[in-house]
Amino acid sequence: MLSEITWTADPAIFSIGSKEIRWYSLMFIIGFGIGYKIVERMWTRESINPKWIDPLLYYTLAGTVVGARLGHCLFYDPGYYLSHPVDILKVWEGGLASHGGVLGIIVAIYFYSKYVSRQSMLWTFDKLVVPTGLVAALIRIGNLMNHEVYGLPTDLPWGFRFIENLHAWRQGAEPIFSAPSHPTQIYEAACYLLTFALCMWLYFKKDAWKKEGLIFGIFMICIFTARFFIEFLKNNQEDFEAAMPINMGQCLSIPFIVMGIYFVVRAWRRSNLNTIKPNRT
Repeated sequence: MLSEITWTADPAIFSIGSKEIRWYSLMFIIGFGIGYKIVERMWTRESINPKWIDPLLYYTLAGTVVGARLGHCLFYDPGYYLSHPVDILKVWEGGLASHGGVLGIIVAIYFYSKYVSRQSMLWTFDKLVVPTGLVAALIRIGNLMNHEVYGLPTDLPWGFRFIENLHAWRQGAEPIFSAPSHPTQIYEAACYLLTFALCMWLYFKKDAWKKEGLIFGIFMICIFTARFFIEFLKNNQEDFEAAMPINMGQCLSIPFIVMGIYFVVRAWRRSNLNTIKPNRT
């Protein structure tokens, strides 16, 4: 029976000269690659203009990276980054916020819908969110490999001991391990994979995309409800969160959960209205 897990994974898979190929980057690339193939199947299923698919990838990538970086800088340490705006561009130093990534994607899809597909944003989101759960799960596996975003100490048998002096350890120092802690990266990855499976089933088996906004709403509820509750097990990212009744990640999750509920209710109401038959006299 497990008493604890000592995690000694190296964030880098291998190096080419001074450049490292890291698990986090690989997970990101794999996620987007598989996601692209899934969206291709949707395009074929619905006979959508094939010229719209590549721009969707570019807009989504740009929205994710820019939004996630700005989200980290402005949600978690606005004082520093507003005083040092050039540092916002230093993505290689780390610091991406998933809530910011979602906001970035929303902005990107606004422009994609306006200038490329000329369809409603919900038309796009009902497709885009289907593979997004898989991408999010793979990114959390990348966090696991980076020894980051883990949880509070636990005496549960699957507690992970993460390396706290990761940079020094990679330079040859002896590792300093955390107390056995909740592997919240794995908890989130599991929830996101379940959301991915649900969205795939809704789209390909139930044709739920015909109820505009339904898949998008269910995705938002599942992803951010899971995030909200798992945050109770996580360490605060910034000191100021200690004085908050719920942390920043939870505060940012609530509007997305409410948004999801709204779009699910909206989709069902419209669906019911469309199925009401007129009285015949």
